[in-house]
Amino acid sequence: MTGSRAESEEQASETPVAEGFLARLRARVNRGTSWLGDLLPGRKIDDALLEELELRLLAADVGVEASEAILGDLHRKVARQELADVDALLRALRTSLLGVLKPVELPLVVDRTRCPFVVLVVGVNGSGKTTTIGKLARRFRQDGFSVILAAGDTFRAAAVEQLTIWAERNQVPIIAQAPGADPAAVVFDAMEAAKARGIDVLIADTAGRLHTQSHLMDELAKIARVTKRLDPGAPHEVLLVLDAGLGQNAIRQAALFHKAVGVTGIAVTKLDGTAKGGIVIAIARRFGLPIRFVGIGEQAEDLGPFDAEAFVDGLLRPAAGTGQ
Repeated sequence: MTGSRAESEEQASETPVAEGFLARLRARVNRGTSWLGDLLPGRKIDDALLEELELRLLAADVGVEASEAILGDLHRKVARQELADVDALLRALRTSLLGVLKPVELPLVVDRTRCPFVVLVVGVNGSGKTTTIGKLARRFRQDGFSVILAAGDTFRAAAVEQLTIWAERNQVPIIAQAPGADPAAVVFDAMEAAKARGIDVLIADTAGRLHTQSHLMDELAKIARVTKRLDPGAPHEVLLVLDAGLGQNAIRQAALFHKAVGVTGIAVTKLDGTAKGGIVIAIARRFGLPIRFVGIGEQAEDLGPFDAEAFVDGLLRPAAGTGQ
């Protein structure tokens, strides 16, 4: 089979997967009732409607700062008589939301000149960190990269076992030490192993911790410092995993993790559950950090690159007048 034919067949096989994920993203974000579901077409745009919209934005975890910015833009358009009806208002809202989210729609790109390209995954317990690592390993493998995992969570019971299951499932090696070992030493050993084997990507797990535990946050900074001994540019990605169901508490988490270790990208998980979805908008507005991935389920294929339009369409899907 020629190279061009192989490439075309590979692209053809991957496209339905990508399209399928976007369709599931649209369907599962804010599943159930839309927070704009009863802003019915034909309703008059007045102060009462705009106040109701503001309350719905806040209830959807968009947050005060982002809600005020969005409503301020809509108020100005109403004052200039640019919005004739609710349909136009919702279209303007869609445009405003995309204005916040499009700039952070930045996929994670592996620098092939770095060997290994080190991805340090951080987050609190229960955020879906270990599962995200397993799904990332699968994605990288599908993209043609060799992968190794580092079991840097040496404190939580069964953490190494869980990561080992993902390693076996994805047929990738894992570097681990005994429970209670120094996490920084585990990651350092994994980097040495990756360099010796010529592996493309190292994904390092870290102990889930509360963002209020300063000594554990200091440990994250130590891990980052240790990686620089082998590569001054490492870690090349610090990926913060956030549970969308935490609402505004996710903002506090992001701020403290960013301060401790310099977050370079965010993965938002559990958008298929009871999460309101608006927290993604709040995070984007507050930090401007790249949103690399979103998770919409437990299956390996339920983690995909963040797509602003699909996400916004999911939020507005049950409402009329979105232009879709």
